[in-house]
Amino acid sequence: MIELDAITKVYTKGFLRRQKTIAVNNVSLSIKKGGSLGLVGESGSGKTTLGRIALRLIEPTSGMVRFDGVNLTALSRSALRQIRPRMQIVFQDPDTSLDPRMTVRNCVAEPMKIWNLVGPQEEEDRILELLEQVGLQPDLAGRYSFELSGGQKQRVALARVLALNPGFIVADEPTAALDLSVQAQVLSLIKSVQKKTNLTLLFISHDLQIIEQMSDTVAVMHKGAIVEQGTTRDVLKTPKDPYTKNLIAAAYESETWLGKERGRSL
Repeated sequence: MIELDAITKVYTKGFLRRQKTIAVNNVSLSIKKGGSLGLVGESGSGKTTLGRIALRLIEPTSGMVRFDGVNLTALSRSALRQIRPRMQIVFQDPDTSLDPRMTVRNCVAEPMKIWNLVGPQEEEDRILELLEQVGLQPDLAGRYSFELSGGQKQRVALARVLALNPGFIVADEPTAALDLSVQAQVLSLIKSVQKKTNLTLLFISHDLQIIEQMSDTVAVMHKGAIVEQGTTRDVLKTPKDPYTKNLIAAAYESETWLGKERGRSL
């Protein structure tokens, strides 16, 4: 479904003395249709940059992105726009996706109107269907985002994404701003939606427990490069790269990995 081939992204700054920063360095990844890949690494490792390159929200310096067999890096803007509904992103902060001047109903309806996906008569039914799909009550449709909790906002943001019937979603730390109890609910919801709709998922996180829960395969990113990748079971149970081993050791020592015992039986 999605393939990244030898992706590199270099940022430059300065005028007289140009300085280069390599954010992503020769990365190749692939995710099969309906699969989920967890991209893990510390802050500044290049995870978010790579996720946005996968959607061509950021242009790579070199390399190729293929989506469903189509070379995205070779498409014109108009051709890319036709594919956009099938590739979506869920941001860490749901307020990035929600206009506080719009009701939940209008926020969810907006992408469908832009892409002319439903007629006026079907619109309300589709809105209520999407709210139900993400576990929200119909009476929330008339509220504004500032009247919602963090978990409710993220559910509305997910409903907006699902309104376009995407085949591929990048989830960029979608629960990092939520407390633990709400995190579990939102993660369970994303996993459930993925199974029901056969979504292909790139899940970005620095949290190994979440990566374990959400991913079939794992890629560990460090200083812009992939240092290890494989099945979730193999990478988390028998890591080979020193950086991966250090990540897992740090998670155990800080007791942030609530799946310690589960990890031993992966």
